Parts: sequence; C-alpha cells; structure tokens
Amino acid sequence: MPASFRQASTRAAPLQRRPAVLGGTTTLRDCLVALRLLVSGRLVHGPALDEYERAFAGVIGCRHASSFASGRVGLHGLLRALDVSAGDEVLVPVPTHIVVANAVRYTGATPVYVDCHPDTCGMDLRDAEAKVSPLTKALILQHTFGFPADVERALALGRRAGIAIIEDCVHALGATHDGRPLGSFGIAGVFSTEETKTISTTMGGMVVTDDDGIAARLACYRDQCAAPPTQLAARYLLKFLMLHVLTEPHIHRHVRDQYIRMGRRSPAPRATADEEMRGDKPHHYDQRLSSAQAELGLRQLRRLHANLAHRRRIASVYSAALQSVGVPPAKPPANGDPALLRFPIWVEDRPRVLAQLGSALPLGTWFTSVLEEASSPASGGYEEGTCPMAEAAGTQLVNLPTHPRVSAKDAERFVRELHRLGALSRPPPSGDPPPAGHGADG
Repeated sequence: MPASFRQASTRAAPLQRRPAVLGGTTTLRDCLVALRLLVSGRLVHGPALDEYERAFAGVIGCRHASSFASGRVGLHGLLRALDVSAGDEVLVPVPTHIVVANAVRYTGATPVYVDCHPDTCGMDLRDAEAKVSPLTKALILQHTFGFPADVERALALGRRAGIAIIEDCVHALGATHDGRPLGSFGIAGVFSTEETKTISTTMGGMVVTDDDGIAARLACYRDQCAAPPTQLAARYLLKFLMLHVLTEPHIHRHVRDQYIRMGRRSPAPRATADEEMRGDKPHHYDQRLSSAQAELGLRQLRRLHANLAHRRRIASVYSAALQSVGVPPAKPPANGDPALLRFPIWVEDRPRVLAQLGSALPLGTWFTSVLEEASSPASGGYEEGTCPMAEAAGTQLVNLPTHPRVSAKDAERFVRELHRLGALSRPPPSGDPPPAGHGADG
C-alpha cells in the first residue's frame, strides 16, 4: 500500500462516488434485452430455460441442472429428492439466512445448527461431527462469502456417517477446490441468482447434480411447481432495470437513502416474505423461474469469467490494504480458490461504525444474526448459546462489495476509512468468542 494510504488515514476524503453493496453484474445491453422482453410480453415460457440450465450445468461441470424461482426453493426440492422428512435431522451452518433453515423445516425435518470458524465463517466440521446423530440425513456445506469450505473433510465425514453432503454455493459461483468448481463435489450444489449474488436474475436459483436419480426427482418437483404469474415476471424485470440504474455509483450516492426510506412502499417485489421471516411457508413458495429471467441469467453467465476476475482483483486489494495496517485478511484453504461475493471484515463496535460512517460507505451487514432476516433466531428453532462463534459474527462482522462497479480506489478507501475510525479488528480465536454482549446491536 503506498504511503499516501497511511497519510490519508487520519481524515476522510471527499466522496465522489458511492458504490452500492449489491449490483454491478448487469450491463446496459442486459437492460435493453429486459426492455425488449417486457414489450414482447413473452416472459414466462420459452426456450431460454432449457438453454440456461444446460449452460449452468456446464459451468459447474455437472450433467444436470434444474432452475427454480429461488435458491431456497431449489434446496427444498433437493431435500425432498433425498427423502428428507419428519423425524430426520439436517446439519445447517450458521450464520446463514432464515430461508435455509426454512427449506429444511418445510420438509418436516429438524435443522441442527453447526457453528463456524471465525476467519471465513465457514462450517466448523469438528462441531458438525459432534452433532451427527442416528437421525442425521444430510449436511449443508455453505461456502460462505465465496470462500471454499473444507470440502475433503466434509466429504470424509459424509462417508463415515452415511449422510448426504449438499453444497450451498449461493455465495460461491465460480469458486474452486483443487481447480474443480464448487457445487460438483457433494450429492448436489445449490446456487442463487438473487439480486445480491454473483449474477442477478433479480430472483432465481439452480440445483446441479451428477446423480441421475436425484436429477429426475428434482425435475419432477420443478415441473410440479407453479409457473410465475406474468405480472410477477414483469415486476422482476422492472426491478432488474431499476437496480441497474440505482446502483450506478454516481447515482447511488444521491438516491440510496431515499430508496431505503421507501421500505415496503417500494413497488419492487421483496426477496423475503413476512411469512418466511417468521419461519412459516408462503402460499406461493413452490415456483419456477421465468424464461425472461433465464435469458438475462444466460447473458451474465457468458460473462462470468470477467466478473470473477474483477472480484478476485478487488479482493486482493482489500487483502493488501488490511495487511498494510496490520490486520490479517481471511484466508481460504490452501487448495481452494475463492470467488468472493463479499469480503468479510471484523470490526470492534459495529453499531458505532455504522453510525459514524452513515451512508458514506457501502458496508454490508451479512450477518446481523445467526439466521439473517429471521424475526428472531427462535423462528428457525435456534437455541441461543449453541453456536457462540456464529453469534459473535452476528455482532461484529461487516462485509465489503467486490462487484464490477467497485474500483481498486474504492476498495482502498473503504479500508482506509475503517482504519481511520480505529474500527478494524482481528477475528476472535476459534473456540474463544468475545464476551456476551460485546458489540451487540442496539
């Protein structure tokens, strides 16, 4: 890091642009295609769905792929295909999103929560092994933020315990282990193309597998799911267009706060329904992806290499900036190559940091809870104190964007501002979380 980084660390630079936490994966040409689709009215059914599924399977190196309205629906369908049902247990990593726990609970099975390692927030497989029981049917291996989890150890645990390993790759499209794409190691891999992910179809999910039987059962479930209403497919495309504009850095700096204040008044469909936050199943949960969304996803999939190359460059800038101020960045396993959707950083006092920075920096707050967006962790059956490291992450973790609209100068500035506030912290040692209440949200 140049000397100017250290010299400037005592004062805030004037803000000329404000990259958003999400977005950055779409182009103006994508928007023109979305407009054409809206005008044509051919939104729900079409050949793009089959083409998109084939292309996605090819990227991951699997024979089969099934698309769904969201990654959570795909995960639920996969659990059903594995005959997970009432009386079974599924090992679920935390921190994660309430919709992951819901996908398990909607089958009638019980999620058993597994703690994380502090550096990458990946699953602590020692804790997982201790929580395996005769009722355990599957383990969901989350590649958090795009860091590869300990794949070999998880697969070995699966073989010993006779349980299915499901890869949760919603953050990790394009990440690899030993040069092989994540999502191709377990019985199946689950991906998301929701608006905050590596590529965006506003909402959307994909499940890939090499198992012919699982693929057939997944396809059967997909075909039983309802097609999205034409009006909803149109609203997803309108949100796609709106987010492309609102997340442009020179525009976002003026409209971000107004967009947040709109809250529930926004005409754009929300990613998580109220029922899901409470742990209940929405009425229109089992739903397919639209052809129009598939066409937009296919376009971005063709640009995935450039997208990932940019994210890796930005992650390297964050790592160098942190090292220059004496804070070690999170490191993936030696044989893993991450594709970071967000770059995680621990801070001393997150509420203070967020208050002092205001809207000047796009600090992501995945995860503010062991079960993000849950009305309370108890909504997903989580018992307080069972995963202390994940609970610590829920009070101290922030994350920074890596998408193609973030520049190297932006990345340096984000770390510089956090350093100026004295906010940067090392992750707590594994097994030694901070005292209860340290840095807790108000």
